[in-house]
Amino acid sequence: HDVFNTFRSNLMKKFECLYEGTSMQGNPTLLNEIYTELYITERESGEINNEHEVRQIETQSRRAATEDTQIKCSDIFKPLPGQDKPIRTVLTKGVAGIGKTVSVQKFILDWAEGKENQDVQLIFPLPFREINLMKNKKLSLLDLLNFFFSETKEMKISCVEYKALFIFDGLDECRLSLDFQSNVRLCDVSESASVAVLLMNLIVGNLLPSALIWITSRPAAADLIPSECVHRVTEVQGFSEPQKEEYFRKRISKKRLAKKIIRHLKSSRSLYIMCHIPVFCWISATVLEKMMSQAESGEIPKTLTQMYTHFLILQTNIKHEKDYEKKVTDEDMILKLGKLAFQQLVKGNLIFYDEDLRECGIDVTEASVYSGLCTQIFREELGLYQGKVFCFVHLSLQEHLAALYVHLSFTINNRNVFDKAKESSFSNRMRSISKLHQRAVNEALESKNGHLDLFLRFILGLSVESNQTLLRKLLTQTGSCSYNSEKTVQYIKKKIWGNHSPEKSINLFHCLNELGDDSLLQEIQCYLKSGKIRETKLSSSQWSALVYVLLTSEQKMDVFDLKQFIGEQTKADKVLQNLLLVVKESRSVRSLRVFVHCSLCICKSLRVFVDFETFQASRRTLIHKWMDSTHLLLKPVRYRPRGADQSLHVLAPTNHVLPYNQCGTSRNSGQLTSLFKMDDQDSGNDIMSWPRDAMMRERHSFLVATSYYVEERTCASRGHEFNV
Repeated sequence: HDVFNTFRSNLMKKFECLYEGTSMQGNPTLLNEIYTELYITERESGEINNEHEVRQIETQSRRAATEDTQIKCSDIFKPLPGQDKPIRTVLTKGVAGIGKTVSVQKFILDWAEGKENQDVQLIFPLPFREINLMKNKKLSLLDLLNFFFSETKEMKISCVEYKALFIFDGLDECRLSLDFQSNVRLCDVSESASVAVLLMNLIVGNLLPSALIWITSRPAAADLIPSECVHRVTEVQGFSEPQKEEYFRKRISKKRLAKKIIRHLKSSRSLYIMCHIPVFCWISATVLEKMMSQAESGEIPKTLTQMYTHFLILQTNIKHEKDYEKKVTDEDMILKLGKLAFQQLVKGNLIFYDEDLRECGIDVTEASVYSGLCTQIFREELGLYQGKVFCFVHLSLQEHLAALYVHLSFTINNRNVFDKAKESSFSNRMRSISKLHQRAVNEALESKNGHLDLFLRFILGLSVESNQTLLRKLLTQTGSCSYNSEKTVQYIKKKIWGNHSPEKSINLFHCLNELGDDSLLQEIQCYLKSGKIRETKLSSSQWSALVYVLLTSEQKMDVFDLKQFIGEQTKADKVLQNLLLVVKESRSVRSLRVFVHCSLCICKSLRVFVDFETFQASRRTLIHKWMDSTHLLLKPVRYRPRGADQSLHVLAPTNHVLPYNQCGTSRNSGQLTSLFKMDDQDSGNDIMSWPRDAMMRERHSFLVATSYYVEERTCASRGHEFNV
């Protein structure tokens, strides 16, 4: 047992400290002293969300407390009440910097200290970014473990009496070709194969079928693992509102300063939303603790660009404090890192290796000095292979540096880096920075998954005078940037006017915020405050502004009343069409009459309140359009008769309108009989379900005339129900 004790002890030493933002660099903090419990929920696999991760965070921040099942990090392998099947493989999703790796670290530390999961005898943390370094090697599972964990040479881990947990952190960083359709089957831990084949057989269960598997991933890469190989999906949703404040109180030792920082962050909605991400809390704490503890610290950051530019300045100053022998200037190094950030951002890469750095003219020894910006991970002991992996602390830092590179390339060299032509090419030279901004706006709007959204905010924000002043503190040469933002502002407003994607428009309003223009928002605020919003015929850009105002409100989207926007100038269907994004992100919707277009992208509960009187005379209807649904349940939850016909009517795809209590009977329609079925319950709780085979993945509309309290949830096959 000595070797097992040594193994535990070594893991405890490795994971007991937290190097916030960086890896094995900077000042370590004991994890148990600063750890703040993260909000982790059990989720079904569902659709892959390809939106920009900051957009996902903004969406999440508007949600009220959900009905998702919350799980403690230490309990992810424990079945919930009512679950009897054993859990072998857990997939944990979460956006970059949300706390997946720290959750892994806490899990391991609690085990090593003997606090949690003591039924597990061995834990093998194997980050993908380190496994990538061995992708061209052919070895056995034992060889792989012996390389990463020298103690395993004395263990017989193939013995079934040992319960082992393998943790593969960062699936999105995997550069192996994981082919789960492969016929290569391995059952012997001493049999050699490629690392990709080893991992595939371990995850599938051919190798060590009794072992537990924990995989973490950003959302976009989560589907690399077949759903049949995963027994539980969890999602790290970052800090809740109370957890944000708890973090800053733990992180900032001076209580008054901590309160001051929290108050400032709450005053800027865009900053406070980002505090759902623990890494952004660290960035904010680093910047604001320094600035707010000084008598004269200049303008306190109120925008994302200001916060990230201040952070860049602080990290550069830290480098100088280390008495680094300057072989390159700050300007050269930042431009090189910016070039690396931009090139890898365009490719969609978050991690990179020596060859990637060399392509940008970066010496590996120089890059490691920028410990706050670039994380260096390498094995200290010699083994089968030794190499280094690089990444920016967070995707948003990479986006900021990429934007800075684009900005400086124009202001210093008058070059548009969006074009790959040579620097001297006449076509690359641009007459004004406004043209560069217009090109950046177009590039971001053309992105299908919005991966350039935050990058665009930074490019525009860097041209503002306050940020130009900051850059002059950082760089001796910033180029000429005499800039009138009015052209860019008008161009963005034009795009808002002609853009039919609410999500894209939301980011364009964030861009206007970076440029300091809130004219559209002020118009809408005036209409809202005066109560004249129902009497006003809004333009498309004003509708977009209204959506932005509602979605960036500090109030949670608990009950959203469409009625307050319906008037002579704004009919019900027009209101819903323009405010659909707000409806989708609300918990409850109240209206006289609405047309609710619901799809699987609505992943939270939605309640629709309908006034019965509006349906009496002509059977006006509430239309529910279920898109791509595989199972539909119709359930009246509460009934409020007002002296009229009390039956619920449903229009099936056959265009037959039937009273609710007759649906499903053969004498009405043979086709309807096959489509609907009813449970025999009391009249207030009847349930009609739309079977999977009847839906055939087509779109259907249902006309409902009712006085019922209506509740809608996502598809039952993904862990929820549609209740109407």
